[in-house]
Amino acid sequence: MTINQLSIFIENRSGTLIKVLEVLKQSGIQIIASTIADTAEYGIYRLICSEPMRAYDELKKAGVAVALSDVFALELDNVPGRAADAIETFSQAGISITYMYSFLLDGKGILIFRTDNAEQARETIMKNNLKFIAEADLTSFV
Repeated sequence: MTINQLSIFIENRSGTLIKVLEVLKQSGIQIIASTIADTAEYGIYRLICSEPMRAYDELKKAGVAVALSDVFALELDNVPGRAADAIETFSQAGISITYMYSFLLDGKGILIFRTDNAEQARETIMKNNLKFIAEADLTSFV
């Protein structure tokens, strides 16, 4: 019900992001989605990729500060308001969203999010028949 996300800590200076991208490029790992949240001194580059465990290992070998975490991924119809509907479902269940990002893939909306209560989020997904993406499903997108 969850997928692996890489969180990479990078300094806000020229050349740090390209190092990460070059490692993934040289390893033949496809980026599916990514986002950067920044502060004045560093950024957190979060990404979903085709082979997260191998990406994690390759980045570690290259001396990159990287962490692997589980996030939820929902597949939504590509209709305005579907993300709001999904988030409302979690809000009504009392579940806070720590962060989220979304993108379109193969005509479907994909909503990636992390919550402070993963178990309750799982229950809410099942109870409301929300379509989730599992780690094994990612290979069908690349």
